[in-house]
This record gives sequence, structure tokens and C-alpha cells, in this order.
Amino acid sequence: MRDLTDDLRALRRRLDEAADYLHLEASRKRLVEIEPELGRADLWDRPEQAQAVTREYAVLKGDVEQLEALERKLSDAEVLYDLAREEEDSSVGPELESLTAEVDHQLGQLELRALFIGEHDELDAVCEIHAKDGGTDAQDWAEMLLRMYQRWVERRGLSIEVDEVTPGQEAGILSATFIVKGRYAYGLMASERGIHRLVRMSPFDSQHRRQTSFAAVTAVPFFEEQDAEVEIDDKELRIDTYRSSSAGGQHVNVTDSAVRITHLPTGVVVSCQNERSQFQNKARAMQILVARLAERAREERQAEMSAMAGPKAQVGWGSQIRSYVMAPFQLVKDLRTDFETGNVNAVLDGELDEMMEAYLRWRRAGGEMAGA
Repeated sequence: MRDLTDDLRALRRRLDEAADYLHLEASRKRLVEIEPELGRADLWDRPEQAQAVTREYAVLKGDVEQLEALERKLSDAEVLYDLAREEEDSSVGPELESLTAEVDHQLGQLELRALFIGEHDELDAVCEIHAKDGGTDAQDWAEMLLRMYQRWVERRGLSIEVDEVTPGQEAGILSATFIVKGRYAYGLMASERGIHRLVRMSPFDSQHRRQTSFAAVTAVPFFEEQDAEVEIDDKELRIDTYRSSSAGGQHVNVTDSAVRITHLPTGVVVSCQNERSQFQNKARAMQILVARLAERAREERQAEMSAMAGPKAQVGWGSQIRSYVMAPFQLVKDLRTDFETGNVNAVLDGELDEMMEAYLRWRRAGGEMAGA
């Protein structure tokens, strides 16, 4: 049987570190505080507060149970290994190898949590895609990106809500607004902010020439309640209604239920058309507007801090972040982290986790401000 002493010690150290950065003891105390609230008869008299409490309880309970399960597995492995050494029993070697490999894998998944260092990384994400330079090819590229994120969400076990899609003139889309929901959705989608470049043989060119297209992706934290940092005066808003035109939403109808809100002081425009009524579309559009304005305020503060700190070479917001080359060779390369893969089709089919993890590690190492 292989000597597993060092392996088990390393796993124990990693588990102790995980308990520290996931605040295990604080989570246990908070669970004890929350449990009486969940048992109150009037809990659901205030649905929003009830949802917040039950959501917090579920997250904390999940963390605690995951860490406790890992503790049990590792303790079992340590005891089994000590007994095997005392009795010189090598027959349990395969079982021990399997146990330690399982703990190692699960700890690896947990350790990704330590990479989420942004203030709002745990929140849902409001995302937008806009076709840029490249004409019809760029509009098709924007639609390809939307599909890519939809497939990634499915793979990741998150959920997605597409709130607005503006079709392209000939093919594809001009823009889309969607919300990715799930723990760390914003922390993950923050890796996608910027310009995405596609190089391929154009299916829209009669001579099938190589075409370069660009699309922009934005992501901001989604706040269920209005951010205290954002104050919106109704007089500063222009609200327009129009007929829904997207084929993407299951509740789109032919009435003038779609809503577009323009924040006049900043020029920020948001739209929503996939809810069942004009009232619901307006409420959702206001939530998205709050998220956009809150992020704008944070970006302005960061710009002020950067100006005071002096010039700094880094990839700025809105810069080209990734290239997807389909001709004359196959390559996807992230220009910030240098992560690359030749399996372009897999990436476009939603295999984004490795690139996102590379971005999170790059950000943690100081490649980008943590709050960005």
C-alpha cells in the first residue's frame, strides 16, 4: 500500500483552510439565529423578507453540510489508514485511494470559492450582448454568444431569464438583455465583460471570404431591492411602450406591453419585453436600470482612484478580451489570462468553466481590481 501520510496531511490542511474562508463557525452560529425566524407563523406575511431569509438559510446550510460531509470522509480515510498501517493490511489500499481522490476533487471545487473576491460576486448577474462592427456577421455573432451563455448556464446548473431581444436586420440579433441566476452568477459572468472577436469564413458573403466580427458583453450585479447607492427621480425617466418583437420569449404577445426606460441624466437605456404585462415589464426594467446605474457609479469611483494612482497598464472595461478564430485555424484565446484552447466548438457549446476559472485566478493575482 502506498504511503498516504503526506497526502492526508495536505488534505487536512486544505480542509481547515476551506473552513476558514467559508466562515464555518460563523455560518453555524447564523443558522442557529435563523432557525427560529423560519418557524414564525407570520414569516410569509412579508414575502420579500421571507424569501431573503429562506435563501440565506439554504446557502448557509449547504455550505455547512458540505464541509461536514468532507470532514467525515477525511476522518474516515485517516482512521482507515492508521488501522491499515497498524495491522499491515494492504487490502484497503484501493478504498483509501478512492476516498482521498474523492476528497481531493471535492476540495478542489470548494477552493474555487476562494477566488470570488468581488463585493457582489455571489449575486445574480444582469447581462447584455450588443452586436458591434461586422454588419450581419456581427449580429449573427451576437446571437451565437447568447446561445453560448444559455448552454453554459444549463451545464453549470444555473438559470437564465431572457428579458429582451432585438432581432437583426437580416440575421442574428442586434442586442439581448438577460439575467443569470444562481450563486456566484455575477462573479462568473464578470469574466465575460468586454469585446469578443470572431474570425471565420462568412456564411453571409457570396464569395465566402474571411470576416472579423465583434460583439460586446456587459455584466452587472442584480439587486432584488433598490441599491441604497442609487436614487432615481421619476422626473429623470422617459418611459416608452412598444409592441414586443422578439421571438425569444414564451410570454411575448402582440399588445404594446414592452417597456423601454431612458435615464435622461446618464443616457442609460434599458428594455424589457418578455414579462406577461406592461406593469411587470416596467418593474423588471427598473430593477435592471438600478443595477446598471449602481455599476456605473462604482466604475466612476474606480476611475477616480485609478487617476489618483497614475497610469497603469491593464485591460480596461470594454477592451477586446477574447478571440475566437475558426479560420484559417481553430483557436479560442483569452487575451488577459493567455488561456487558450483549440476546441472552438466546445466553447461555443458552453464549455466556459476553465476560461472563467483562469480569469478568477488572474483577477485574484491582481490582474484586475477585485470589485470590477
